[in-house]
Amino acid sequence: MAVSLILLVAIIKLFLILLMGFCLIKTRKLTPAAGHVLSVLLVYIILPCVIIHSFQLHASPAVEKGLFFAFIAAVGVHIIFILFTAVLRKPLQLQVVEQASLIYTNAGILVFPLVTEILGPQYVIYPCTYMAVQLLLLWTHGSYLMSGSGAINIRGIITNINIIAIVIGAILFLMKIHIPAVIDDTMNMVGSTIGPVGMLITGIAIAEKNIKTVFLNLRNYKQALWRLLVYPAVLIVIFAAVHATSYVPDGKHILMTVFIASITPAAAVVTSLAEFYRQDAPYAAELCVVSTVLALVTMPCMLFIFDTVV
Repeated sequence: MAVSLILLVAIIKLFLILLMGFCLIKTRKLTPAAGHVLSVLLVYIILPCVIIHSFQLHASPAVEKGLFFAFIAAVGVHIIFILFTAVLRKPLQLQVVEQASLIYTNAGILVFPLVTEILGPQYVIYPCTYMAVQLLLLWTHGSYLMSGSGAINIRGIITNINIIAIVIGAILFLMKIHIPAVIDDTMNMVGSTIGPVGMLITGIAIAEKNIKTVFLNLRNYKQALWRLLVYPAVLIVIFAAVHATSYVPDGKHILMTVFIASITPAAAVVTSLAEFYRQDAPYAAELCVVSTVLALVTMPCMLFIFDTVV
């Protein structure tokens, strides 16, 4: 089956889980507070398990080289997104929430189940580099953007549970330390729930919004299409121009994991940042919801173009 079709099937599965969360709220089987509980489980248990387990691979020279390539690609993608957004800020009159939603993606929720479904579990380690870069930037550039000041939350970076998980996973990987099978299997079992739990949270969030208002706001669509179509298209042009897949063995598949992370919808964590810095959090949630729905169509299309052109 073509890669884009596999992705479409995977997104449909996740979207159906989103509808389950939506229905649980609308039928009053759950209250909106359940979304916060699931978010805590996702951030503090599920995601760290995914990260640490993904580093439990044999540190072959090929894997190490692929990781370095994925890291450089992830840094490059974020630099492109930040610079491109800075250029568009005045012409499009972008609010800070819109800027953050264009730069930061929902990779943490979507990328692991999608990469596993499309390429296999052996490739899950590579998008960890994208998450590491994004987490560091969220607590530095993201905080700066939302607060409008030069303050950087160093404490937030050091104490972030996912940053800690990445550091632990990287140390274990580089030192070739393998944790006991029973612990690794447990983390794998917990981590495998990231897709369903993440989409349940999104479904619950959508159920709290006035659907008519959300989907009748044309600006939501404009912002979502910039995030889902234009930004990925810019990456494809640059990747093709520099022949990015030729730098390492299996470069196309490794770069594809980074590309999948970059074409996911607007990050849900932007809403949390907006709340913390007293920005327009409801609008951030709208952008996340609309881009999530549109991604059902755009992600397979963009991945098909990537697979054909790059």
